[in-house]
Amino acid sequence: MQTPMNMTLLATAVLLLPHQTNAATETPDTLETVNVYGQAIPPATSTLTNNALAPGVDTGDALRKLLGVSGSRMGGHGIDPTIRGLSQTQLNVLLDGAYVQGGCPNRMDPPTAYAAAGAFESVTVLRGTQTLEYGGGGPGGTILFERITERFDDNAGNVRASLNTGYQSNGDIHDTNADFAVGNSTAFIRAIAAQTDAGNYDDGAGNAVRAGYQEQSGSLILGYTPSDDTRIELSFDRSQTDDTLYPGAGMDSPESSNTTLRLKAVSDVAGPVLQRIKFELYQSEVDHVMDNYSLRPNRGMKMRAPSSSDTTGGRLVAELLSPIGLWKVGADVQNNAREAFRFNDTGPQSVLNSVLWPEVDIDQTGIFAELAHTIDPRNRLIAGLRYDRVESSAASTDQDPPGMMLSPDALYATYYGDADGGEKRTDHNIGGLLRIEHTFGNDSTLYAGLARSVRTPDATERYIASNSMMPSGRWVGNPTLAPETHHQVELGLLTSGKLPAIFSSETGASSDRWSADASLYYNQVSDYVVRDRFIAAGNNASIYRNVDAMLFGGEASLRWQWDKRWQSAIGAAYVRAENTTDDRAIAQIPPLEGFASLEYAAQAFVLGADIRMAAQQHRVDLDSSTGIAGQGLDVQETPSWLVANLYATYSFNAQLSLRAGVDNLFDENYAQHLNRGNAFDPTQIQVNEPGRSLWMRVQFTL
Repeated sequence: MQTPMNMTLLATAVLLLPHQTNAATETPDTLETVNVYGQAIPPATSTLTNNALAPGVDTGDALRKLLGVSGSRMGGHGIDPTIRGLSQTQLNVLLDGAYVQGGCPNRMDPPTAYAAAGAFESVTVLRGTQTLEYGGGGPGGTILFERITERFDDNAGNVRASLNTGYQSNGDIHDTNADFAVGNSTAFIRAIAAQTDAGNYDDGAGNAVRAGYQEQSGSLILGYTPSDDTRIELSFDRSQTDDTLYPGAGMDSPESSNTTLRLKAVSDVAGPVLQRIKFELYQSEVDHVMDNYSLRPNRGMKMRAPSSSDTTGGRLVAELLSPIGLWKVGADVQNNAREAFRFNDTGPQSVLNSVLWPEVDIDQTGIFAELAHTIDPRNRLIAGLRYDRVESSAASTDQDPPGMMLSPDALYATYYGDADGGEKRTDHNIGGLLRIEHTFGNDSTLYAGLARSVRTPDATERYIASNSMMPSGRWVGNPTLAPETHHQVELGLLTSGKLPAIFSSETGASSDRWSADASLYYNQVSDYVVRDRFIAAGNNASIYRNVDAMLFGGEASLRWQWDKRWQSAIGAAYVRAENTTDDRAIAQIPPLEGFASLEYAAQAFVLGADIRMAAQQHRVDLDSSTGIAGQGLDVQETPSWLVANLYATYSFNAQLSLRAGVDNLFDENYAQHLNRGNAFDPTQIQVNEPGRSLWMRVQFTL
């Protein structure tokens, strides 16, 4: 895959998430490459194989393999990623060019929940603001899931196929993935199908964790490829997740589905001015249901919350050659319509309890321009400017549930003094970036960058209206929130070279290389949106407000290619976040994290081990400003942990391979620090990670 390094990004290196590529299909059965931008080398620099990803692994969990990427667990499905301490809509997530906004107000289904691991060849993680192309906001970064269907050659056959199936012992997880494509040099048709059946897993102490689910997904892609430089694709995706259990929430999800339709066209023109043009349209529909009785015992009040999230958008991007450099200019639009209602199903008839999302509509229109200008052979300048006009409104804020439950407008008035939450609000967001890159020696790059990004609060932050008879159980959005404004500074260094002879087992071999990177960043945020507790005595409802904030941190990694067969890597990442308005820590920030890996790769055999670890997180927000213990969004000062994993692959021939491994070899009982707030109970729950698990996968390709 060609990277746009010469256009907008500082530098690129490739981290292979577990994959097994074969010449027949030229596509793996799971996530293939992970390109991490914003640093010269990805935070995790070791090259892994598909052996390191167990069957049924959640896509969000796979992203946590990358140093600097954390994730909050609510159950076995839908782990929500965090990059550089920022999460949720502070990240831009695109599934093959489409924004798929989840349908659950409590984020049981973040966008990554609809990215089945077997349906995308590559994932690109852009840390921070490294380009303006993929939409406004996204101060934490951008995650790009992409499909890469190689153009067929009329002289090399016209069928590609791959089938793999796997089993994981902890959770009794079965999954099967199939990928079939047929075509010629002019056109192709490709079908992808995946199925996962997961049960509850045991943590390291042997306690059962409610984490089961059943997931089915399918994709159909029609492609027109008249030349190597021009491609048009029409694709249809459908995913269905049923009976999903969430120990970290007050409800489970009996049903969640997504349907996405895309039209994409790209052409490398290579004219005197126009170099490339790309056009994309997409429509995504998400339907989601959660309740507290169909998948768990309930002798009390039965609640059900159906919801939907429909997103329509598109973008047009052109690359233009000029005397001062290469321009990338474009425009994009996105509309997201969300609605969610909660009903009391205890009696003979359903009774409206809350208008969670009161028919929220968010329209965003943006334009941008970026320039890559070569100052001299060793220095380059990247500069860009972006403008977004965002309109937010809610049509049902005056809908009044029966009895003593309050309408959204009444809740807004109670906590913010604003009785007209449905009033349309327009934000004019201006972002930009400026980066200078300097190369020295043969293999070293030093860079410095400035970036500004502005994020409009999302549907939940501005409009959620969750009722409760007890005020401490309420969750109320703030229609008056101002957009977040992030000003970021980043410094980075990439360097690599030949290993000294004393460390190399094959002195003089050109493959004996080492590479290292280090990056530091500082993010000053005005109007940071923080979820907090209402300070009135006896109330303590969950609310939102703007504060000033500061985040800073760094990532570093080192990779050694000892010889043609052995390689190892180590790395570490850290972020610190402070609510400077209230002089207290921001909740839900990952601690110092690290990894180490060692891998041996022969022609048909791969054997590897990796260690993932995290320090104790002692910077937590356990108390709200009322001083009531346990009302913050952090559960505890999470203890440190260290987990070891083993994996191996054997390829019998070009068509058949076997992979196996052990995750959490020493059965460590631990939880990652990040959890998610419960929508219907003020108590926060930290979900333990799985204990030891044996797994195996068989893959056949044609």
